Amino acid sequence: MSSKIYVGNLPYSVTDSSLESNFAEFGSVSSAKVMMDRETGRSKGFGFVEMASAEAAQAAITGLHGMSVDGRSIVVNMARPREEGRSSGGRSEAGYTSSNRSDVGYGNGGQGGGRY
Repeated sequence: MSSKIYVGNLPYSVTDSSLESNFAEFGSVSSAKVMMDRETGRSKGFGFVEMASAEAAQAAITGLHGMSVDGRSIVVNMARPREEGRSSGGRSEAGYTSSNRSDVGYGNGGQGGGRY
């Protein structure tokens, strides 16, 4: 079973191949990917490495977490699954919303529509 590792605080000079070669000394690497910004084509400063076994992944985490790469202390830990339901804006399946609170907005009491 493969194990996915998150690698953060990477210098912008790190590439997929250099990331893979750094992790290969701890075991077989299935994949290594530095995340890139779509608009600029520049590294976002983090990536993911998939190791062939959980033992190799744990050895890589232990060996590389906190290591200095081009003057930056990298963060290496097990990747967490993506959280569903997180949104970056006010858009959802129900449309645009400003708040889910019932005590905010118009028509919630009194002449002025306030809470009191």
